Amino acid sequence: MCILAFQWNPDAATPLLVLANRDEFYARPTAPLAWWDGNQILAGRDLQAGGTWLGLSRSGRFAALTNHRDPAANRPEAPSRGQLTVGFLQSQGSARSCLESLRSSAGRYNPFNLLLYDGAELLGYESRQDRILSFSPGLHAVSNGAFDEPWPKVEALVAGLGTSPLDDEALLALLADVRPAEEPRLPNTGVSLDWERALSPIFIRTPTYGTRASTLVRLGREQVTILEQGFGPAGAEGRAAFTFRQGSGDLQLLPNPRV
Repeated sequence: MCILAFQWNPDAATPLLVLANRDEFYARPTAPLAWWDGNQILAGRDLQAGGTWLGLSRSGRFAALTNHRDPAANRPEAPSRGQLTVGFLQSQGSARSCLESLRSSAGRYNPFNLLLYDGAELLGYESRQDRILSFSPGLHAVSNGAFDEPWPKVEALVAGLGTSPLDDEALLALLADVRPAEEPRLPNTGVSLDWERALSPIFIRTPTYGTRASTLVRLGREQVTILEQGFGPAGAEGRAAFTFRQGSGDLQLLPNPRV
């Protein structure tokens, strides 16, 4: 997951709306959005390491992850960060208690940002600063820097979310923006200038690496919807959408006309 923007309105019927792009090498094996065994987690799956970049639980919990881009801090032997999202989705604890528990072991992982929603509280965590963040109502975003860090694509996605109609196709169009940032505004994250330029659009496409999925999530008080549009090196691939009611009883899948 390389960029996500969210509209947080805790008093609304739909407290949380999330738009996200996951960027990854095309060669890395991935399973598309689906219910995992047991129908407790709804997410895509990284088939190489077994975790996920973004997912929901059937009770309406939400977790998403972005990597912090710093090649000098990357350790190939570190455990997969995708297990952090799975651990929260499988747990019963609050977002705050899960993050407090994570702090002592966060240094085992390569640097990351984590966004958690437990149905009541929305929190972010920046591992490199060991910082837990709460969010004011409104629009926020994170890419591979800090939450709300003013990278050009972060600012562009937030601005688009603030003015766009909130229907699926309009939101997916925001995530499909391939315009690179102007060179003077490129962040300096430790990769080459060519890579900074290639990674600067909201939607990334190179011969070997690019946006693999665009995802929309609407977390209502009783109902949840999620839509994922997949991509490969040749362009758009499959699309999946799910709507379900939260609860601890039998899973209630609802008709979804979006696909």
